[in-house]
Amino acid sequence: MKLITHYELASKSILELRGLYRTAFNALVQSAPESAGQRNALASLENISKELNRRYAAQLQMEAGL
Repeated sequence: MKLITHYELASKSILELRGLYRTAFNALVQSAPESAGQRNALASLENISKELNRRYAAQLQMEAGL
């Protein structure tokens, strides 16, 4: 799996991010231990999680009127 960067994620919708998370998770499960594919999948999952959390936090702030 290729690494999915923060830059690539910025233009995706939340539904697309969830789909990418699933794809990266499946790639992680299927990758060999300590392989480049495993490292890229883990890093991609982390990047996707951070982007989703950033979006949810921004949405909560907007709803709270902050």
